[in-house]
Amino acid sequence: MISEALQEVIEELADIEDRMERFEFIFDLAEEVLDLPVEAWTDENRVKGCQSQAHLEIRLDNGVVHLRGGADARLVQGLMGLLALGMHGQPLDVAQAMTVDHIKEAGVLNSLTPSRSNGVRTMFDMITSVLEAMNHGE
Repeated sequence: MISEALQEVIEELADIEDRMERFEFIFDLAEEVLDLPVEAWTDENRVKGCQSQAHLEIRLDNGVVHLRGGADARLVQGLMGLLALGMHGQPLDVAQAMTVDHIKEAGVLNSLTPSRSNGVRTMFDMITSVLEAMNHGE
């Protein structure tokens, strides 16, 4: 089961047919991710393979996922916001229930250039691999 907030956004995005309107909606999602200040950007939290400068801090505190992120592009920050809606503040099992298929269902990936689409997948893979490692006590 995914977070209720993510489900609502998926449904809203899926109803938006105009590509530019969808981008505006994604830009607004940038507010959903807690800010990771530029001073905290490190090579360790850099999203490797992302076209933009993008950084994510992923923590697990008492079984609850916490994300902070930052990017040099508003679109990338908005895509982080989409991921945060599904994972931030959620129990680990709910966060891990989110898949790339949920992003596809929202119609986001086919609105992006191939490099941006790959960047979303890279961010998602980074988060899920860190959460998997944390779940196994690494």
